[in-house]
Amino acid sequence: MSKKVVATINSTGRQAASFIRAASAVGWHVRAQIRNREGLVAEELETLPNVELIEGDLTGPQRTALLNRLFFGAKIAFINTVHWGDEVAIGKACADAAKRAGVAHYVYSSMPDHSIFAPDWTALPMWASKFAIENYVRQLGIPATFVYTGIYNNNFTSLPYPLFQMELQDDGSFVWQAPFHPDDPLPWLDAEHDVGPTLLQIFKMGPNHWKGQRVTLAFEKLTPLQCCARFARGVGRPVKYVHGPIDIKVQIPSGYREQLDILQETLGVKRAPYFGPELEYPREGRSIWEGYRGIEEYAREVFPIEEYANGLRWMEEESTAPSSVAAGEVDDGELEPAEPRGSRPMTPAGRSLPLHVTGAYTPKSHPEGLDAEFFVGSM
Repeated sequence: MSKKVVATINSTGRQAASFIRAASAVGWHVRAQIRNREGLVAEELETLPNVELIEGDLTGPQRTALLNRLFFGAKIAFINTVHWGDEVAIGKACADAAKRAGVAHYVYSSMPDHSIFAPDWTALPMWASKFAIENYVRQLGIPATFVYTGIYNNNFTSLPYPLFQMELQDDGSFVWQAPFHPDDPLPWLDAEHDVGPTLLQIFKMGPNHWKGQRVTLAFEKLTPLQCCARFARGVGRPVKYVHGPIDIKVQIPSGYREQLDILQETLGVKRAPYFGPELEYPREGRSIWEGYRGIEEYAREVFPIEEYANGLRWMEEESTAPSSVAAGEVDDGELEPAEPRGSRPMTPAGRSLPLHVTGAYTPKSHPEGLDAEFFVGSM
């Protein structure tokens, strides 16, 4: 039996790379478009069996030829567009190429346009472009499914990037400041761990099961206070949530600044639901993939490793912060009482860091060097 051929773009991003790892592991042949071969994720993908890297920029005149090569013979595709270049034009070109190639199941990573739900809700520009692409795919009549991803657990970092900085304090504790109301539930997803297996199941269930549907990839429904309580239990240090404005400490692209301004107004001040009022979570995601990694497990097992890979060494120092909060001082409303943990999380020193734990937070002189998904969502 010939191998199933699957096409992906922006393949070094968290979503696509997670799926490529899963598809490669089950023997599917993956044609993976990348902008260039620089970086640890590209190096890792090149070593995986059944993965064919196709290097090229989707913003240039060679786009049509590149996409024709990418989709030739592919029966399934996972497409996650990002903000490099004209995202809508790229998204439409991908859909056109998939239709020409006869792709039988097209999964597109979309996001909502909040302006369609209420007159005083403003669309987040980097999400609205995805919604526009989704509508174009629907008009083409391709057998398609649309996944909506929650906030990445992997967004958290102690580096000074906006919205998801887990700021390390002098006493060893952390503070997360964000505009989300402390009592408003948010969807959470470990993109590294869970996107791939979930998409694999969606593809295996087939286009007829999911045709035209929007599927939420979110496995926990936690308020900021609940999230911080679980994060504290995992990392072994107190984590405090501060409901406040987005603090921008580094230079960011103007488009991302606009995104943050509108997010602060629409999701923060006006308290619009993250996905809008129509989509349910996390029951839907859990019905597809039960082996998800929650925020507590992420904070315990992965966050220190990602931080270490970014050149940080706080995890090798004893925390002087009180351990009572780390054991669960804030009631998250869902967990059984946690067993008290020590004040020191695991230390990755001496371990061989897995290549895929490099993430969006590798230190750069300018944040445009980050994984493009950091600026788009899922935030």
